[in-house]
Amino acid sequence: MSDRARASLARVLDDLGTTLLDLVHPVAERPQEIGGVVIHDRLDEPVLPPHALVLGVGLETEDDVVALLGRLGRERALALVVRAPVPAGPAVREAADRAGICLLGLSRGVPWAHLAALLRSLLAEGDVGADGPQSLGGLPAGDLFAVANAIAALMDAPVTIEDRSSRVLAFSGRQNEADASRVETVLGRQVPEPVRELLARRGVFRDLHRSHDPVLVDPVTFAGVVQLPRLAIVVRAGDEVLGSIWATVTGPLGEARIQAFGEAAKLVALHMLRVRAGADGQRRMRTDLLSTALTGGAGATDALGRLGLAGSPLLVLAVVGDDEQERLGDAFAMHLSAVHPRAVAATIGGVTYGLVPMRPDQVPGADERAARLARDFLDRVGERLGPVAAVGPVAPDLAGLVRARTATDRVLRVLRENPRGRRVAGLDEVQAESLLLELRDQVAARGDRPSGALLRLAEYDQTHGSFLVVTLRAWLDAFGDVIAAAASVPVHPNTFRYRLRRVTELGGIDLTDAEQRFALMLQLRVHRLPESGT
Repeated sequence: MSDRARASLARVLDDLGTTLLDLVHPVAERPQEIGGVVIHDRLDEPVLPPHALVLGVGLETEDDVVALLGRLGRERALALVVRAPVPAGPAVREAADRAGICLLGLSRGVPWAHLAALLRSLLAEGDVGADGPQSLGGLPAGDLFAVANAIAALMDAPVTIEDRSSRVLAFSGRQNEADASRVETVLGRQVPEPVRELLARRGVFRDLHRSHDPVLVDPVTFAGVVQLPRLAIVVRAGDEVLGSIWATVTGPLGEARIQAFGEAAKLVALHMLRVRAGADGQRRMRTDLLSTALTGGAGATDALGRLGLAGSPLLVLAVVGDDEQERLGDAFAMHLSAVHPRAVAATIGGVTYGLVPMRPDQVPGADERAARLARDFLDRVGERLGPVAAVGPVAPDLAGLVRARTATDRVLRVLRENPRGRRVAGLDEVQAESLLLELRDQVAARGDRPSGALLRLAEYDQTHGSFLVVTLRAWLDAFGDVIAAAASVPVHPNTFRYRLRRVTELGGIDLTDAEQRFALMLQLRVHRLPESGT
């Protein structure tokens, strides 16, 4: 049996900690493998296996917890779970340290039965053979399509399981028996926006989230046709809404079926948590390995090997958006996997990096293909999330991979701070702008201020409310074309010529001197000066 297959306390916290459990008081140097899950009963104290995880149902006071910790320490238990808020004063913490027991808090609203079922399912992995899939409620754990079909058979109606944003996670068979909106929902894996807006206006989502029982949803009109009614229920894990189940019904339902539909939501919650736990675990491992590879140093070679990328030239890309980076990253990972099955993507520090392995004969022209790949992805996701993409150089080895990651970071900064209509770029396209940004950072870090002619002009503008710095910047940007520069400000060309004479007089500037022009252009880009004298 593998370490992963046998549940440890660390794995329980990884899989369930974000939603159900909180580590209140850790204890160092304790066995991590859980020997069993036991529910505490003060009237009929159970026999504990070694390293038991004990569910402290009904514990309310510090005295209750301290007394139980003393007994659990004598029986070599591993951890105690208490309903939040956990009474964890000095006496409790001292008792936990003395007993060598970790203290966990169970979130408010989470049924003890849900927690016990999840813990026992984690503990059971591998106990029925390494090749057999884990099951929950007699169905393969995490197989939401199997769950949807089971509920459909129970209800004699086609069913969808949806997330909180009405995206379809799974659907049953017999969808041809439903209506047009359900067909479009299944095909698009998303409830049509007009239907969702209508349900929201009717208060359907509000009623669903307030109720713990199934809600009968009256028919809506879609594409000019009245659709069938729905029976819906929210799927919860404690106080957290995970999603919902929707059954298309054609007639009245008996009380027994409605009750069964409500019970099904509890099973769906377990499967959805298992799916999320597995996805989160895979995402964390992929992120850790990719982060190690991109930073180089000890462990980087091994990380590339575990990612299945060792020995290949690697194309490096990166994407970042204004919002919902995790969702953008998942979409990017799917996009890359369609191009190459061994491609890997993960979000690190708010940026999603992607590595695509290449054959040596594919390296020439790789940057152009990568740019097309990035543009195709951005076209698919649209502009709502404000995404931009950087194309790094092909990395022939580990040192090249670190340099390529640095290059993509530099490109992304330029695209975020000065996009100029660009959504995809490589370093060769923005290198000068990247150098200016780095120079601006150094100038700001040293606290340097404008000097010489530029300082004199800036001070004159501030005192007199004039626009000499703006005039100089416009003239330099227009390469000395007075007509174009005047139009960009905008003022009459004669007014612009007058201001330009004042620039040369007050600043003591010779605009025919190339060195002076370059120095002024550089200062104007690295110092943040006001756009006008007002």
